[in-house]
Amino acid sequence: MEIGFIGLGVMGQPMALNLARAGTPLVVWNRSADRCEALHAVGAKIAGSAGEVFRRTRIVFLMLSGGDAMNEVLGRGTPRFAAMVARNLVVHMGTTSPEYSAELEADILAAGGRYVECPVSGSRLPAEAGQLVAMLAGERDSIDEVRPLLKPMCRDTFVCGAAPSALLMKLAVNLYLITMVTGLAEASHFAESHGLDMRQFLSVLDAGPMASPVSRMKIAKLVERNFMVQASILDVLKNNRLVADAARRRGIASPLLDACHALYGETAALGHGQDDMVAVVRAIEARTDSILRPSSLPSAPASSRPQA
Repeated sequence: MEIGFIGLGVMGQPMALNLARAGTPLVVWNRSADRCEALHAVGAKIAGSAGEVFRRTRIVFLMLSGGDAMNEVLGRGTPRFAAMVARNLVVHMGTTSPEYSAELEADILAAGGRYVECPVSGSRLPAEAGQLVAMLAGERDSIDEVRPLLKPMCRDTFVCGAAPSALLMKLAVNLYLITMVTGLAEASHFAESHGLDMRQFLSVLDAGPMASPVSRMKIAKLVERNFMVQASILDVLKNNRLVADAARRRGIASPLLDACHALYGETAALGHGQDDMVAVVRAIEARTDSILRPSSLPSAPASSRPQA
C-alpha cells in the first residue's frame, strides 16, 4: 500500500527519507519541486500535485508549516476539500494551534475522511536520525493504523487521547525546550563575558546533572558560534506564540515563556530569523550592549509580542 507524504521542508524531507529507506512505498509532493529530488533518488514516486497524492494513496502524512499552508493544500473551504479527504486518513504532523486541529478534524470527519493528530518533538538532527518522539491523538482505530508506520521516523510514540491533546502535549514540551535553550544561551553569554574557557564550560556542563542530548547539542553550537539551523528563530517564535496563546485562553501565567518571547522577537528584529534558535544569544548580547549604549537595542515587531 502506497503512503502519501506532503511537505518536504527542514523536518519533512529527512522524515520522508527515513520512511523511503525503510521500504515504505511513498508518493510525495512539495510546493518547491526541487525538495523532491532526494526522495526520487531513494525510490519514492513524485506526484504532480497534492490532489494526486490523495488520489493514489489512502494514508497521507502532512508535514506543513502551519494552518494556512494546510488549508491551501487541502482546498479547505472549497468543494475540492471533500473530494480530497473523503476516503483518506489524514495525519497532521506539523505544529498548529490546538483549536485549528480540532476544527480540521471535525471538517475531515464530516467529509467522510479520518484524522490523526501526530506532532513530533525534535529538530532537524533527530529527524535525520529517526529519533523523533511522536504524540498521537484521534480515534483509536485510526491511531492503531498509523502508529506502526512511524517506526522509521520516531524513536518513541505516545497516545495522548482525543484531539487536540497531542498538540497540547507538544506545546507543553516546547515550553520547556524554549526556556531551557534560552537559559543555556544566557549562561553561555555569562561565562564568555567573564572570560571563562568556553571549552571547559562545555565540559563542565556535559559532566554535570543538567546534561542532556539537547544541552550537549546546543552548548556545542554556542561555543562554536555555529548558528546553522536545526530549529530556526522564526519557527521557535511561532511555537512560542502558540504556547502563549494557549496559556492566555486557559487563563494561566507563563512568565518565563513571555521573557523568551521578547528575546526571540528581538533576535528576529536583529536579522537572525533564519538562524538556529541558539542565536537568541545575539539578543542577549545586544541587551548587554544596550546597558552602555541604550539606543542599540532594536524593538521586536509589535505583531510578534504576546498579547495579555
